Amino acid sequence: MPLIPCPGCGASFAAIEGPVHEYMESSPGCWHAYGQVLAREYGNPALFAVHRLSVDSYAVQHPGGASRQAVQSVGVHLARLCLFLEHGLAAREANDAMLRVGRSKARMVRLARPENLGSVTVADVLAAGSDAQHMELVTQWAHSAWQAWSEHHATVRRWALG
Repeated sequence: MPLIPCPGCGASFAAIEGPVHEYMESSPGCWHAYGQVLAREYGNPALFAVHRLSVDSYAVQHPGGASRQAVQSVGVHLARLCLFLEHGLAAREANDAMLRVGRSKARMVRLARPENLGSVTVADVLAAGSDAQHMELVTQWAHSAWQAWSEHHATVRRWALG
């Protein structure tokens, strides 16, 4: 089966027909791969420790268009990555942090999309051969995705920290 690049993350996936997210920009193959990663995480309590990093990383690597929903999605997911990676947010605090950041999402503006959205993608995580490798790759994915948006870090820090 031929491979095509995802318009979001740029990784190559099988050229399949299928659903995609409503406002995130992805290929059907990439969206399917992400679903497989989520199923693995939901099915294994050990992997749930990195689940939110997977969600945030995927969201910011597939930023979508200019709709308010897409803009705010990128904003809140970048803010949570900031809190996880720069401020040591614990997984048990992630939902509260997302709710707090979400209360001020109306002030979020569309950030210019980086040319490169990161070198680690959902394709890398899907290829993990063990729980430990999955967790390590998700951590690398989160760092890669966060770093890709570095020109906007000051703005995102303001959003994250209020």
